Amino acid sequence: MSITTDQLRARAADAPWLRLAAVALPLLMIAPAFWNGYPLLQWDTGGYLARWYEGYLVPSRSTVFGLYLHYGESFGFWINLAVQSLATLWLLQLTLRVLSMMQTLRFIAISLGLIVSTALPWLASMLLTDIFAGLSVLSLFLLIVGANRTSALEKIALFVFTAFAAATHSATLGVLLGLCVAGWMARPFLKQRLPLAGLAQASLTIVAGSVMLVSANYALSGKVAWTPGGYGVAFGRMMQDGIVAQYLRDHCPRERYKLCPYRNELPATADEFLWGNSMFNTLGRFDGLNDEMGYIVVHALQDYPAWQAGAALRAMGQQLLHVATGEGTDVWIPHTRGIIERYIPAQAAPMRVARQQNWQLDFTAINWLHVPVALASMLALVALLAHALATRRLDDLTLLAATVTLALLGNAFICGVISGPHDRYGARMVWVATFVVLMAVARRFGEDAKER
Repeated sequence: MSITTDQLRARAADAPWLRLAAVALPLLMIAPAFWNGYPLLQWDTGGYLARWYEGYLVPSRSTVFGLYLHYGESFGFWINLAVQSLATLWLLQLTLRVLSMMQTLRFIAISLGLIVSTALPWLASMLLTDIFAGLSVLSLFLLIVGANRTSALEKIALFVFTAFAAATHSATLGVLLGLCVAGWMARPFLKQRLPLAGLAQASLTIVAGSVMLVSANYALSGKVAWTPGGYGVAFGRMMQDGIVAQYLRDHCPRERYKLCPYRNELPATADEFLWGNSMFNTLGRFDGLNDEMGYIVVHALQDYPAWQAGAALRAMGQQLLHVATGEGTDVWIPHTRGIIERYIPAQAAPMRVARQQNWQLDFTAINWLHVPVALASMLALVALLAHALATRRLDDLTLLAATVTLALLGNAFICGVISGPHDRYGARMVWVATFVVLMAVARRFGEDAKER
C-alpha cells in the first residue's frame, strides 16, 4: 500500500509527540511508585515473594507471579514496574491500532485520562497480580478480533502475555475462560467477527497458563498440584453470609466437625476468620481445616440452594459497586514487610523509608474522583451497548464494549461469590470500562470533526 503525501506530513507532524510520549508516558504510568520512593506493596505481596524461598504452596499465591517478582529483586523490583508500565501502554496503543483509531495525540490523551482518573497507574506501580487482570482482557480480545490485523510477532507476544496473566491468579484465569466460552457460543451468530483461528489461540492461552502454573508449582514445591485455597476462600464467604453457622447448627448434633465447639463464636467477616486471630489458627489453619471446609462448602450448596443463589446474586451486585482504589495498600502490612526483611534484606532499607511505610499514603481524596469515574464508566458502557443494539451497529468497538461488560460481570461473580465483595477486585478491572468509554468519545469527536 502506497503512502500519500498527506500521510507523510501527518507522520512528520506526529513525530515530536511520539518522542515525547515514548519518554513521558511510561514514567507517568508508574508515577505513584516514584512519588512513594519504592514500588507499592500490598497485604498479599509478601505471600508471592516468599514462594521462591519457602518452597511450598500456600492458598491463592501463584508461584508463577512469585517467580516473576523474584527475577526483579536485584533491581529493587523497578524492572517489574517497567514491564508493567510498558505492557500497559503497548496494549492500549495496540487496541487503538487494531480498531483503526490509533492517532498519536488521541493515544496520549486517552492514556493521560486513564492515568489521572482511574486506578491504572496505582496498579502498574504495585507488586501485585492485579494489573494483569484488566490487561489480559484486552490481550485476549486482540488475539481473537485482531487475528488478521496483527503481525506474527505480536500474536506470539499476546499469547504469552495472556497465558502468563492467566497463571498469576485463579480469578483472572476464570474470567478469561468465561470470555472464551462466551466467544465460542457467540461465533455461530457473529461468524467472521470472531475468527476461528483467533478463538482457538485465545482458548489455548488458558491451557498454556494452566500448564505454566502447575509446572511452576512442581518446580518450587515438588508437587504436581494446582494452587490451593479455593475451598477456604469460598468457606469464608459462606461464613460471612451466615450459611456456615446455620449448617453447623443443623448438623453438629449428629455429626462431628472440628468447628462444632465454635459454631456460636464465628467471626463476622471472612477476613477476620482467615487472617485474624480466630479459631482458624487454633485448628491448624488450612492444613488442619481444609478438608472440613471443603466438605461443608459442597454440602452447604446442596442443603441451601435458594439461600446460596440469593447470597451469590447479592455478592455479585455488591462487587460491581466496590471499585475504590487502594484497598490493602494504605494499611499496616507487617507480613509483607517481614518477608522482605527476612528474605531480601538488601531491599529492607529503601522499603522502610518509602512514604507508604511511613503512613503517608491516603486514597480518600483520590477516590473522590476514581469512584465516580468508575461507576459512570460502567453506566456509560451499558448505554454504549444499548445504543449499538438500537442502531444495529456491530463494529469492533461494540465487540470490545461487550467483552469488557462480560469481563466485569464475570469478575464480579467469581470474586464476589467466592471471596466476597472487595474494592480491590473491582478497581483492578473497571478501568478497562473507562478506556472503552474514552475510545467511544474520541471516535465520536473524530466523526464530528470529519462532518464539519
